[in-house]
Parts: sequence; C-alpha cells; structure tokens
Amino acid sequence: MDDTGVGAGPASGRTRHTHRLRGLAGTGFIATLAAMVATTLAAALAQAVGVDFEVPDGGETIPLSGFAVVTGFFSVVGIVIAVALLRWSARPAERFVWTAVSLTAISLVPPLLCGANTATTTALLGLHLVPATVMIPTLARSLRTRTD
Repeated sequence: MDDTGVGAGPASGRTRHTHRLRGLAGTGFIATLAAMVATTLAAALAQAVGVDFEVPDGGETIPLSGFAVVTGFFSVVGIVIAVALLRWSARPAERFVWTAVSLTAISLVPPLLCGANTATTTALLGLHLVPATVMIPTLARSLRTRTD
C-alpha cells in the first residue's frame, strides 16, 4: 500500500496551528507573571518613597496585592486579544500593537479623574505603563515569530 500522506495534511495543519496558539499563550502567561512582579515591585517602591495610593472616591488605599491582581487580569485580556488576532488577522502583530497601545492610552484616563493627590496620580500613571512595557513588546514579538 502506498500512503502518500493525504489523510495527514489537515491534521498536520491543525497541529501546527494549535502549537502556534499554545506557544503564544505560554509566552503570554510568562510575560504576565513578569508584568505582575514588575508592577507590584514598582508600587512597593512608590509606597516606600511616600506614595499613599489613597483614592478619594472610595476613601480606600489600593493594596499591593491589588496591583498584582489587576495587572494579571488585564494582561490575560491582552493574551486573549493576541490569540484572537493570530487566529483571525492577516497582520496580527501590527494590529495587536495598535490595539494594545490604544487600550493603554485609554487606561491612563481613570487615574487622572479619580481625584487622588499628585503623587498617587503620577504613580498610577507610571504603573499603567510598567505592564504595558512588558506585555506589548513580548506579545508583538511572539506574534511576529509565529506568522513568519
């Protein structure tokens, strides 16, 4: 019997596609952990120099664990966007960068509107940029290597 591998073609394509998505997700989750650590350390440093992270709207102080949780959540949202773009976009890396930078810019608005003191507002703005500088380049690079 001469098997030319005709039956293996589609399965092989699906395997390669699944491998690309899993690789991107794995890279994204490692970057998420790095972003969570970097953001939490930056928040701890800001706290150590006197930033109180008190938000007057609720009268609450943002705990360090809150920075890690929010960073982790929105980093995973970024991974989901990257995976969707890898699956359905002809230019996933370019579209991801535009989307992520736009969403990062939008995320800078709430700290400006929350009514916190200048030190807290400035620190919050900076803390929005920390995970962006970890996640955006990492996921964009990973998207590029998976589409070449």
